[in-house]
Amino acid sequence: MSNFTNADGISLHYTDEGEGLPVLCLAGLTRNSSDFDYVAPHLNEVRLIRMDYRGRGQSDWADPSTYTLPQEGQDALALLDHLGIPKAAILGTSRGGIIAMGLAATVKDRLLGVCLNDIGPEIAETGLDAIKNYLGRRPAFKTYEEATAQRAKLMAGFEDVPESRWREEAEKHYVEKPDGLDINYDPKLREGVLSGPQNLNPDLWPFFDALEGLPLALLRGANSDLLTRETTAEMERRRPDMLSVEVQGRGHVPFLDEPESLLTIKAWLGEMQ
Repeated sequence: MSNFTNADGISLHYTDEGEGLPVLCLAGLTRNSSDFDYVAPHLNEVRLIRMDYRGRGQSDWADPSTYTLPQEGQDALALLDHLGIPKAAILGTSRGGIIAMGLAATVKDRLLGVCLNDIGPEIAETGLDAIKNYLGRRPAFKTYEEATAQRAKLMAGFEDVPESRWREEAEKHYVEKPDGLDINYDPKLREGVLSGPQNLNPDLWPFFDALEGLPLALLRGANSDLLTRETTAEMERRRPDMLSVEVQGRGHVPFLDEPESLLTIKAWLGEMQ
């Protein structure tokens, strides 16, 4: 585990493990590099690089005006530059996939390929409303035990998930304090993201089309409230060569260690090796 300091003085946390094809993992909006703990043991044949965005995980908190997609894309490029990596494949979960599409539209020569985890060029309003409801707000849960039980009930799109996995999720995304659980990211992320509609739901079709020519894969949770089947169908129409799978029993977002997720990710990696 390491940190590097970006041009604006923000210290960003990352991990860099393994050898081979460089794969940069970019997490969801409020999440961090632990998003990829479940898939990491299955990707021994690549150089797996994970980054905590500014304001999340173990990276520095920053001015909320910098919690934007363009800045986070620049931070990702800065990490690749820091590591001396001219090109990388990106495995992007939710917001991480949006960042990957943005990079394809601006610095496509830095990308080897993109795998999108439950994200596309259109974001369903139901999913957006859910994000707005919890973004930057402290949970009502007081203990990890309570959070585990409640997540199992509230995550209606997920089926056949053992309690141990919900416990892992609670420990990854909340910190336990004397007065209860708290979020493990800057609460002002809410201010930064909701300050302009373009920060949460930009027009992404031009960015998706910019992926043309790059090895591309899509994982969609079968019960996702963020990525609709209609959007997925249009993505498949525009990119008939895209590897695409619907992960059964999953909402937003698949954990990435489901058998169909692993098969698709490995097939996508095979296109670049």
